[in-house]
Amino acid sequence: MNPYVAQASQHIRLQEGPMAIERFLIECYLNPGISTKGLARAALLPTPVAAAIKKELIRAGALVQDRGVRCTFEGRQSVEREWGYAGLERDCHQSMLLGREDTDDWREILSVLQQIFSSRPQVNVQIDQSSCTPETSLRRAVLGLQYHTLIGKQILCVGDDDLVSISIGLLLQKLFPSGDHTATSVHVVDIDERFIGFIESIATERKLPIVCHLHDVREPLPRELHGQFDCFYTDPPYTLPGMNLFVSRGIRALKMVQGLPVFLSFAHKSPEVMLAMQREFVRMGLTINANYPSFNAYEGAELIGNRSQMFVLRTTDHMSAEFAGRYPDAIYTGEIKRTVRTYSCTQCKQQVTVGANQQVATIEKLKNAGCPRCSNDDFELIERRSC
Repeated sequence: MNPYVAQASQHIRLQEGPMAIERFLIECYLNPGISTKGLARAALLPTPVAAAIKKELIRAGALVQDRGVRCTFEGRQSVEREWGYAGLERDCHQSMLLGREDTDDWREILSVLQQIFSSRPQVNVQIDQSSCTPETSLRRAVLGLQYHTLIGKQILCVGDDDLVSISIGLLLQKLFPSGDHTATSVHVVDIDERFIGFIESIATERKLPIVCHLHDVREPLPRELHGQFDCFYTDPPYTLPGMNLFVSRGIRALKMVQGLPVFLSFAHKSPEVMLAMQREFVRMGLTINANYPSFNAYEGAELIGNRSQMFVLRTTDHMSAEFAGRYPDAIYTGEIKRTVRTYSCTQCKQQVTVGANQQVATIEKLKNAGCPRCSNDDFELIERRSC
């Protein structure tokens, strides 16, 4: 922890945790001369609390009051040393914080991502993978920047067929054109060796700070990943067991610090399922900081309307993983809702049975193989039944 943040935390017991003081100090670094009210708005704190934090950071020597508040020389050095803000391209940083997608910086990153995404492995629907758009992947990376949990942070992706790690790496290169972003690293945990290999190859080619781990999250995370991270991203199977397990693994990897963000993408569900999800959040000691409906866009995911929501959760001092050991039960949609479906070829009317225990497991595989009689790849669902 930054020494100034640690010192201020000893005198101010914030319910929001030391992350609030960290955001406060970074705002002063980025916006010298900012008012106390401006700091309160930026850090989402009541003005009296912001004034108390300012007082403690002034006492610690990190800030000085001078037509607003700004960092001292020592305070600036500390921010740059501890979080790696030295060399930051401020215009790019500001436009990204504002979420502007009409700038040259945004378009340049997106152009590279579109090229990369065009060659990514095909999704495996049996493990609930789906193809998010390059724009969505980049928006997730920018969201981390907006929550001050990107620069100088240790970031985990629990599953990454959406290539968020690559988006983060490319964003960092744009923010730090000198290449000085070594304080940040992104780790990826994924069961799919195709995506692990693909991400590793891109990271090597483009010199991105990414480390990959081939791992099935139904098994406990490797011990070396425990308690190491400042945030995590996950887009888990859209089942409650899948969500619980992926979030549990992410929680186990987080540092034991109050106020750390969790970026959870999940399908829009019924009120009953949403209520059950919120109960699970409470059980794991997480609060909902924000919810962005339709934040994520996908290609070919008609089942969820090509869209899903983004939750930003926050850790509390009651944070606890729901699952710690090996998870033996079903987590993927096809495992939990085992159905057998009959499709009819739109050309020759040949019927084909599709299901987890059938010769053809998914409609995607049937389309890829084509009709066994005429090789047509267009089918119509005519019957669905549970098995």
